[in-house]
Amino acid sequence: MIKDFKNIIKVFFALSIGTVLLISCDPEADELGTQFFQNGTAVGTEASYDVVAYNLFHNDSIQTSNSRIASATLGAFNEPNFGMQKSSYVTQVRLTNYNPDFGANPKVDSVVLVMKPVYQTAADSIKTTTDENYVYPDGSVPAKKVVTNYPVKKYGKAKLNGQTSFTIRVDEVNEFLNSTDTKFYSDKQVALGASLGTKSFNGNLTAIKITKDSDNSELFSREVGLRIPLDADFFQQKIIDKKGSFELSDAASFIRHFKGLRISVDENDGYMMSFDPNGLSAIIYYKYDKTENNTTTRTNSTYSLDLASTNVHFNQIQYARSSDFSSAISNINTIKGDKKLYLQGMGGPGTEIKIPASTIANLKDLYNNKKVGIMSVKVKLYTDSSVWTSSYEKPTSFVASLKGADDFLADLTAFKYSTAYTMVKPVDLDKNPAYYEIDITQTVTNVIKNESDDYLEKNPLVLEVGSFRTTSSTTGSSGLLGFDYTTRAYTPNRIVLVGSDIALTDPQYNNRAQLKVIYSNK
Repeated sequence: MIKDFKNIIKVFFALSIGTVLLISCDPEADELGTQFFQNGTAVGTEASYDVVAYNLFHNDSIQTSNSRIASATLGAFNEPNFGMQKSSYVTQVRLTNYNPDFGANPKVDSVVLVMKPVYQTAADSIKTTTDENYVYPDGSVPAKKVVTNYPVKKYGKAKLNGQTSFTIRVDEVNEFLNSTDTKFYSDKQVALGASLGTKSFNGNLTAIKITKDSDNSELFSREVGLRIPLDADFFQQKIIDKKGSFELSDAASFIRHFKGLRISVDENDGYMMSFDPNGLSAIIYYKYDKTENNTTTRTNSTYSLDLASTNVHFNQIQYARSSDFSSAISNINTIKGDKKLYLQGMGGPGTEIKIPASTIANLKDLYNNKKVGIMSVKVKLYTDSSVWTSSYEKPTSFVASLKGADDFLADLTAFKYSTAYTMVKPVDLDKNPAYYEIDITQTVTNVIKNESDDYLEKNPLVLEVGSFRTTSSTTGSSGLLGFDYTTRAYTPNRIVLVGSDIALTDPQYNNRAQLKVIYSNK
C-alpha cells in the first residue's frame, strides 16, 4: 500500500495536470505528506477545526452584461427563504444589413420574436402529435404534420399560483444603450417606450415538421422555440417606412433610432428559465410589389433583425426579500459567524469563511515540530435542514476564491487546463441534509509554508453560487476560461447552509461549518 502510494506521488509531481490522488478510500494528499511515506508506515488522523462563516451581501447586484452572460435568464420565482427574484432581458437591435431594400410598396403582415429557451430532452418529457391527414398549404397537397412539444427546463415551481402560464411581455427600450464596452449591472433600469407584444406561455416549446405524402419530402420545418407576436404597425413605421433614410444607413445611426427591446414576465412567482442570447431574433414578414414582364404581383418576403450577443445585452434582476433574509443580512457577524448562510446566484449573497490564526498555528506546529504530513484540508458545509427541505435543485458547485484575489486558488491553478479535478464535491444532493466539501489542501499548504498565521483570517475563502466557465482548445483539451469568467450572473440556484455561530444545544450543532484536516504521522 505505502509503496503504491509513493509511486502515485511521484507521478503527481511529474505531471503538470492530473487527477485527484487518493489515500485509502477518500482523502487527497499533497506534497506535505510525501516525506512521511519514506521508510515507515503512515497512520491517517482526521481533525476538525471551527471556522468563522458568515454571509457576504452584494447589495443584490452583479455585472450581467455582454460576455458575463453566456446564458440569459427570464422569469420570476418566490420562496420563503430568499423572497422574490425576477429576471428580465434587455438587448439592442441591429439590422442584418444597412440601407436595406424592401422592394416597392412594402407592407408588414406580422412580426415574430423568436427565443430558444433551454428545454427538457428526456423521452418521457416529450409529447408528439401526428396528423396523417394534413393538407398543405391550401388543401392541395396531402401531407403529414408532426408537432413535438418540449417542456422548458425550469428552476422553481412547475405551476404559478395554480396557473400554468407566464405572460411574457416585449417592450421598446427608450434609452440609448451605448456600446459593448459599457458595463451594466443587474439593478440597472431602463426607460421604456411602446408595448410591442405579449404571449401567454404554458411552459412548452414547439417544433413542427410537415412532409409530403407522395415522396416524404419536407414541405415545412420549424425548429423548437418560443415565438412571440409583435406589433406589425410599430415595425412598419420604425423600419419599413424608413427605407432610404439616414436612420437605416449604418449601425451607429440605427441603434440611436431603435434603441432596443426588453423581454419580461408580468408575474412575480413561478420559475426561472434560461435561453441563448445568440438564439434570439425578430423576423418581419411583409409583402411588396414585384414586377416581371409588365406584370406586378404581391410577393411574400422576410427580413430578420439581429438580436444576437454582438449587441449590448444584459439581465435586469429585481428582488422583494423575505423578512428572515433581510434580518440575517442586516446582522452579519464577522467575528463569530452567522447561524445561517444564504447563498444565491444571479447577484444574491455568498459567504466568507475565515480560518482562525490559531488553527494555522496548530497546523504549523504539527508540520514543523511533530513532523506530520498533511494530506487533505477541506471546508465542510451542510445544508440547513431546518429551513431548506425543498425539492428545488441544489447547487452542484461554487465559485471559490480568496477575498481580494485576482487569480484562481492554488488548488485550481495546477488543474486549470484539466476537467478531471473537482474542487467542490457535493454529497447527497437528493437528501436533507446534503453537504459540500471544498478542497483547499494546496492553499492551506502554501499558507503553512509561506504565510503568517492570520493570512486566512485577513484573506478569507469566498464562496458564490455558480462555477468557473470552461472552454475547449483546438487541441481538444479543455480548461478554465479565466478567473473573471463564471456562471454566477445566470445561475438561478440558491441554498441555505449551516454557519458557524451554532450553540451546543442547537440541533444543527454537529452540522456547523468546519475545517476537516487529514494528516499522517509515523
